[in-house]
Amino acid sequence: MAVYEVVKFGNKALRAKAEPVAEVNDEIRQLAEDMLESMRSRDGIGLAAEQIGRTEHICVIDVPEKMACGIKMPLVLINLEIIESEGELYEEEGCLSFPDIYVKVRRKAKVKAAYTDLDGERRTFEAEGLLARAVQHELDHLNAVLLVDHMSPVQKVANAGKLKRLKRAMRRR
Repeated sequence: MAVYEVVKFGNKALRAKAEPVAEVNDEIRQLAEDMLESMRSRDGIGLAAEQIGRTEHICVIDVPEKMACGIKMPLVLINLEIIESEGELYEEEGCLSFPDIYVKVRRKAKVKAAYTDLDGERRTFEAEGLLARAVQHELDHLNAVLLVDHMSPVQKVANAGKLKRLKRAMRRR
């Protein structure tokens, strides 16, 4: 297993749209395992491939059992898409690529999602609450949409110093 560095705001990989995974093979399974390990090493609940500088359309999610909507965790979601959604949530979110930044984000309260599993089977599930938010957050990453894109002008001003420091740190690498 490998623990990848999570890239931060300012890294161009975060603005790359994910490429569909054509075949679930051992390389994809290993990537999923490494992503889970990378996420857990940072106490995260979700991680998309772009956050480790990859472009495959894959993300992993591991929320606490009581918030998992009866779904066995962790989830490895390949070629994820939301096929239905309803309601609205407006809650605080953080992101491993935006350390120490937390902002309120408007999301759908419930989602029905389709994905390919590690056996190459297409599956669906329904989620609400934290799991629904995590699915939407990770799908945003796969579509090159970042936490900063959800910020209001006031939130951007309030976090301007932190965002500048993250960008500067990424340029120095």
